[in-house]
Amino acid sequence: MIPAEFDYEAATSVEHAIELLGTNAETRLLAGGQSLLPLMKLRLSSPLLLVDLGRVEGLSGVREDGDTLVVGALTCHEDLHRDATAAKRCPLLAHAAGEIGDPQVRHRGTIGGSLAHAAPEGDLPAALLALDGEVVARGPGGERTIAAKDFFVGPFTTALGPQEVLTAVRVPATDGARWSYRKFHPRAQDWAIVGVAAVAANGGARVALVSMGPTPMRASAVESALAGGADAATAAGSALEGTAPVDDAFASAEYRNHLAEVLVRRALEEIRA
Repeated sequence: MIPAEFDYEAATSVEHAIELLGTNAETRLLAGGQSLLPLMKLRLSSPLLLVDLGRVEGLSGVREDGDTLVVGALTCHEDLHRDATAAKRCPLLAHAAGEIGDPQVRHRGTIGGSLAHAAPEGDLPAALLALDGEVVARGPGGERTIAAKDFFVGPFTTALGPQEVLTAVRVPATDGARWSYRKFHPRAQDWAIVGVAAVAANGGARVALVSMGPTPMRASAVESALAGGADAATAAGSALEGTAPVDDAFASAEYRNHLAEVLVRRALEEIRA
């Protein structure tokens, strides 16, 4: 299909993008376009103005800031997946980036775009939650950081303000920590029917779920069970608490519930082996 008519402007800086976001309420930012453009073609999204961030300098790349890994928002998935620093300091994040879609999507899609899209089926949102990361946003009032647990607020909705631009992602380094990313999908390029991101940290574990509710979500009941001394199988029995999986063309809610318990158990066994 063909998108509805829209105006286009390439931002020259983050400040320019912020200014353009303030021109009308129907302005959308374009990063890699792998989520937004399909929605526009289906006319599920019809922005009046598309602001392209592709020419803004300083928003790509991976670097260390002490014990924190900093990833620029325009870093494409494949670059993050293959980055040696990311693989060493935060292997779960690098691995999850390599699980996204197909090569075309991974070479065009960006971490910032993926997180801002906030799809419950997304790989990187779950990884960010399990890693207890945060995003950096800049708007008319300056720069602020938003914890991952506070960032995903509803279906395809984030805590970003109407004139805020996601500029970077910050994740605590997990050198040497055990981690696991499990997902079930019909084909490599498909969204996960269910996925689980888990990491052992500070004597406990953090677990996040994919496709088990209206937002990417932490499996808090599983984490509490583990903290109370439960084994992997027992803790996995709490995986469904607080979830709300849907019935759709790919799987029933009942099947997703079954998969969630199985994949959580396997992930926990892997990080506790």
